[in-house]
Amino acid sequence: MTEYAALIPVNVITGFLGSGKTTLLQKLLASPQLRDTAVLVNEFGEVGLDHHLLENVAEGTLLLDNGCLCCALRGDLQESLRDLFSRRERGEIPRFQRVVIETSGLADPVPIAYTVLAEPVIQHHFRLGNIVTTIDTVNGQAQLDHNSESIKQAAVADRLILTKTDIASVGQVNALRTQLRRLNAGAVMIDAGAEDLDPVQILTNDTYDQESRSREVGRWLQDEELNSGLTEHKHGLHAHDEIYSFCVSYDVPFDWTAFGVWMTMLLNRRGDKVLRIKGLLNVAGVATPVLINGVQHIVHPPVHLDHWPDIDRQSRIIFIVQGLSQQRIEASLSAFNALANPVPLSGVPAVGPAQAASETVVSRP
Repeated sequence: MTEYAALIPVNVITGFLGSGKTTLLQKLLASPQLRDTAVLVNEFGEVGLDHHLLENVAEGTLLLDNGCLCCALRGDLQESLRDLFSRRERGEIPRFQRVVIETSGLADPVPIAYTVLAEPVIQHHFRLGNIVTTIDTVNGQAQLDHNSESIKQAAVADRLILTKTDIASVGQVNALRTQLRRLNAGAVMIDAGAEDLDPVQILTNDTYDQESRSREVGRWLQDEELNSGLTEHKHGLHAHDEIYSFCVSYDVPFDWTAFGVWMTMLLNRRGDKVLRIKGLLNVAGVATPVLINGVQHIVHPPVHLDHWPDIDRQSRIIFIVQGLSQQRIEASLSAFNALANPVPLSGVPAVGPAQAASETVVSRP
């Protein structure tokens, strides 16, 4: 796992039109803690970095006065990342240690995550960091109700940054927080108006950073516990588009092989409907927990944590899904684990593996 953790993290800053992505990026880049960052944006003009400009170091690349690079994202993301890394290795640009990609307001961040996690050349040098989504507290509820892009951006986020809270009513802020918790119970939520924007907390601290991963896991497990009563809510424009989050817990250790087969089948058949999956697993024969983290069809390599974050030894998995049945997912996972473990998992309906696979992994919901 050390090799994977040592790869260059690629963070994604996304959010709906007018939600404050550029303002957030400007504030983060002002921090000396991000001096070794390369930023990919569609147009420099949208970022408003003129007062930070120090010099042009290459066509399409600006060197900022704090040492950050700002590069134009032109055409294919794969080509941009490969070119950026090649120039870094040749010494043509400063040796950046992280990349931040700012998306357009209508962008789906999942294809970016897929490129970083799955493209053969890219995955040898880069890994996916946090996905950061800005949410306009004044207009956020209406955007979530009427724009599928806004829902997707919030659902896949690791960080939800609430903007414009200074001009929103208390009722608007509280209602939006509740709505976002139902949609994405595992994300860290930060008030950009009331809290100091810590670039380390927003970008650097993630579940694959050696120093912060235990804190990160503890944080989203705590969020899950605090909001467990909300996760049955389903959010979406239409019944077949409903997106919601839920957490399942299991007392009996998982057989790693059975779990791997189950998750492979689920993501192969339903990866487009499993927006995020985060889990802390108690694996049979392993003393410490195993962390899993995926975005749709693609998952990070599993991580063996050094210790459990609390006294609870249950396996806990957070799902954010679109139009899939929580009951079928639970039943299917129980059936696959039962192949290797004769002790039934508490609270899960008993069905055969073939039936569970057919109902959950293969058939349409």
